[in-house]
Amino acid sequence: MFRSLKIRNYRMFAAGGAVSNVGTWLQRTAQDWLVLELTGGSAAALGMATALQFLPMLFFGMFGGVLADRYPKRPILIAAQSLMAGLALTIGVLTMTGAAQVWHVYVMAFVLGLISCVEVPTRQAFVVEMVGRQDLSNAIALNSSIFNLARVVGPAIAGVLIYVLGGTGPLFLINALTFAGVISSLVFMRKSELHLSDPVPRAKGQLREGLRYVLEREELLMPVLLIGFVSMFAQSFSMSIALMAREVFHAGASSFGLASSMFAVGALGGALLAARRARPSRRLLMAGAIGFGLFQVATGLAPFYPAYLLLLIPTGVALITVNTAANAGVQLATSPEMRGRVMGIYMLVFTGGAPIGAPLVGWLSELGGPRAGVMLSGMLVLVGVGLAVLLTRLIGARVRGPMALAA
Repeated sequence: MFRSLKIRNYRMFAAGGAVSNVGTWLQRTAQDWLVLELTGGSAAALGMATALQFLPMLFFGMFGGVLADRYPKRPILIAAQSLMAGLALTIGVLTMTGAAQVWHVYVMAFVLGLISCVEVPTRQAFVVEMVGRQDLSNAIALNSSIFNLARVVGPAIAGVLIYVLGGTGPLFLINALTFAGVISSLVFMRKSELHLSDPVPRAKGQLREGLRYVLEREELLMPVLLIGFVSMFAQSFSMSIALMAREVFHAGASSFGLASSMFAVGALGGALLAARRARPSRRLLMAGAIGFGLFQVATGLAPFYPAYLLLLIPTGVALITVNTAANAGVQLATSPEMRGRVMGIYMLVFTGGAPIGAPLVGWLSELGGPRAGVMLSGMLVLVGVGLAVLLTRLIGARVRGPMALAA
């Protein structure tokens, strides 16, 4: 389960990431709560903040993947992490001085999204350079475990700190400090132990080449389409937790943090189970997607808060199962010189659906209440699973047709 941690470079990266991820979840919880405070509990404003953070991926996500293939990945990651630390410091100072307005949060979220266009596909493609192909699936699952362990700890600590410190400002400042962990791990890695891939020379048509590469391979197209439909509503699920906790069950900041942590407990368990598998299967991918849709509907029907908290655990297991299975499956099926571009496309669909899903969930929640928004999201995930299967067959047949004629 933990075999990738025997590799020094990955062990350093994982340790630094663990510290940084806790800070990230402090900030995410603080950001949601700050928007609700500044707008008097507006679901639409919360949806807008979430959408702006993921909107840049729709336009620039694939270009980030091209850069990841063209240039060394480690320097890119160091620069991106440093910029993210600067953003956290800025919004923290604004909040601490009482100058923060909701448009400040919108701008921060959008700029953070711009940086993520390059940082996320580069980080995803960098994992195999630390551990090699043999341990790639295990390392991806352990990354998810670390991320979700932070998701357990971070929101719970955030809820307490918001109450104890009297506001969200200090949490942004704490997050700025935690970036030192991952930046130092990248700086002090042993270059000789990295499995570096040769940078791809600059050339015309590299973006189209990446798209064609995915479209021509069903083993890539299927998980990419499926994760796109699932993530359209999964990325806004933390927003749904905030709305359910505050508006339906009338929970305070600490109880909201507990709900986020319960969801992360399930995600952590799912990630640890995934770490034991050598290679994810298509059946596992489908089961995770269908399970996430069904459990979303169930959480919307929860009659009281303890039942809602318990249902968040299997929801987290299902979501992390589909996420890790899709990510590992795509990377293992991709050649090294294409990995940055393929992961750029993958992260485009993984995060790019949020600008559609988050405002839609916010709008549905304002019209019919948070329960209706959550249940309809789950139903749309189930519809998306069917569409992913159908589109894979249609696109595959259309691509194979001209190839067969050309042969």
